[in-house]
Amino acid sequence: MTLNKLVLPPKKLHTPSVQQSHFSKDMTPLYWTQAIQELATCDKVMHQLIRQFEDAALTSRGCAFTTLARSIVGQQISVKAAESVWQKVIRTIPDMTPHTIAAAEQDLLRTCGLSARKITYLQDLSRHFTEGSLNETSWIDRDDETIIQQLTEVKGIGRWTAEMFLIFHLQRPDVLPLDDIGLQRAISQHYYDKQPVDKKTMLELAKPWQPWRSVATWYLWRSLDPLPVAY
Repeated sequence: MTLNKLVLPPKKLHTPSVQQSHFSKDMTPLYWTQAIQELATCDKVMHQLIRQFEDAALTSRGCAFTTLARSIVGQQISVKAAESVWQKVIRTIPDMTPHTIAAAEQDLLRTCGLSARKITYLQDLSRHFTEGSLNETSWIDRDDETIIQQLTEVKGIGRWTAEMFLIFHLQRPDVLPLDDIGLQRAISQHYYDKQPVDKKTMLELAKPWQPWRSVATWYLWRSLDPLPVAY
């Protein structure tokens, strides 16, 4: 196997505070420029991908419920398929809120291409929001693992979905979703001659990316799909 990676002396990186705001006016992380500069310096593949996709960046949709709902819709299907299903959902229910999803007939949601299980998950998510057990203001000062623990109490939200929420909505900079099939495939393709990789290997490879593993993950996703990944 060939490891396509620069070997550079360790460098002290800035670690963003959980409490600080990460958003610019266009909902792109404020840390993005610093992150891509440091990633391009420490990793040959990152340097290439950042140059290839220099006009793109991770963005937040600004709505916690929408981000989690899109993550549920996207479970275990391709980015393209998830986008197709989501577009059908919002055409059917243009006013996408916890209340409208909770009130929607299951047959209506099924016509959008949602499985019975995903419909159950979406309606349980809606209930948590309408009852107030998911409160966006409470996440500001909490660390990543605490938020993951809270979100995974919702039916249908596992660690992967919670990590998508951390990356895309809260825009936490240092999330590495080891269970993500796309990330596994991209790492295999770009670093290990398309050979399978395990989680231990992924963690070791990603050490130089800290504290910007979310950004590195986004570029690896971007290398696989014609559409930018978004939730």
